[in-house]
Amino acid sequence: MPVPFESLLPFAIIAGMYVVTATGLSVTRYYSNDKKPTRHGLDTWEKQMMERDRRLTGSLRGQSDSPIASAAFATNSIWYLEKQRNH
Repeated sequence: MPVPFESLLPFAIIAGMYVVTATGLSVTRYYSNDKKPTRHGLDTWEKQMMERDRRLTGSLRGQSDSPIASAAFATNSIWYLEKQRNH
């Protein structure tokens, strides 16, 4: 039984919206990662290195080849403030 032509227009609109959404998400991720591919399957070590890179360069994907860290690296600690407990 042939498909009626009336159903092709809504199908094309729906499929087109999926393509537009997927492309928009891909472009957004690409530009938010400093124009580098998205990382997948990160383990603890890689997350720690990304945090170190963020503290050194200000970007999760930025890397520095300088053997000496900037002066700001000494004061921007990875340790976050904790609330004091009352004993």
